[in-house]
Amino acid sequence: MKKLLSIVLILAISVFAFVGCTQDQPEVPETPVVEEPKVEEPVVEEPVVEEPKVEEPLAEGAVKTGLAVVSSIEKSKDAGEKDGTAQTDSVIVAVTVDKDGKIVQTVIDTAQTKIAFSAEGKVLTDLSTVFASKQELKEEYGMHKASTLDKEWYEQANALSAYIVGKTVEEVKGIAVDETGVPTEADLVSSVTIKINPYKEAIEKAVANAQNLGAEASDKLGLGVVTTISKSKDATADAEGVAQAYTTYTAATFDADGKVTSSIIDASQANVKFDAAGKITTDLTVAPETKVELGEGYGMKKASAIGKEWYEQADAFAAYVVGKPVEEIKGIAVDVTSHATSEALVSSVTVGIEDFQSNLEKAFNNAQ
Repeated sequence: MKKLLSIVLILAISVFAFVGCTQDQPEVPETPVVEEPKVEEPVVEEPVVEEPKVEEPLAEGAVKTGLAVVSSIEKSKDAGEKDGTAQTDSVIVAVTVDKDGKIVQTVIDTAQTKIAFSAEGKVLTDLSTVFASKQELKEEYGMHKASTLDKEWYEQANALSAYIVGKTVEEVKGIAVDETGVPTEADLVSSVTIKINPYKEAIEKAVANAQNLGAEASDKLGLGVVTTISKSKDATADAEGVAQAYTTYTAATFDADGKVTSSIIDASQANVKFDAAGKITTDLTVAPETKVELGEGYGMKKASAIGKEWYEQADAFAAYVVGKPVEEIKGIAVDVTSHATSEALVSSVTVGIEDFQSNLEKAFNNAQ
């Protein structure tokens, strides 16, 4: 019995000793878990591919309306023994085009603006002058005196307009001319001796610009043009002078009731700068662009209270007058600075609209 108790006692002491030893041993730190850094896959943005705009086909009898301006200041001259001249020649073409791309109606005009300045850098032309286009000048332009056909400019321009009706742009581009640009086709030589290359270029551009704005083939097409030079300035010792031809253009179509069925408005600022000695400092080889062509580059949006560029405001006004007769357009309310006050316009048009109104009246009176 004693032997058994001794064995139990020894076993108990051994167990307690083992437990004590294990409690005294330092804890072995766990091996830290090292997370692998996440490797993010680069996000590859798929390029946004814009779907080409598919223009709806024209309805039966509908036509597109187009306007184009091609300007040049290359004929400007320095002042010297004779006064200098800042000359802007702007060829203007309005068209309507059918669903087959054939020209239905065309109006051709040119705005020629000559601003005289002295060898002292002073603008000599009266700044209140409003320049008439060649179509408006009629016989006063004076071409018939030098014409072998005894025809005035507007008569020859109208003959060319009539000749291209029913033709496509490719056919117009293919009209034969001599080395100076005068037509040689038998059907034209008896009525047109002016150089027609600038008009061919403008016709092509007008057709390319043409849009479906609501006109019908039976509507009459008219063109209105007005040119002012009031923002021209003398040169000083510290600043260049500028001769500015500011021209506003409007192409519009009218139905049998005299209501506007489509309208396009554009404008150009042709600036010829010169120093106090009457020497031109502008590169005359650079053709002035219209405000519509400049688009966002014109820069009106930054200063606009409604955050809209000039072309956006012109388009808004052009759309607003559709369906209205000229008398109603002339009656659109404006303030003393010619800015529209009508609630229907103040949110979309903050530019002066006086020239827009007068040009639409001109277009109506000129419509054929």
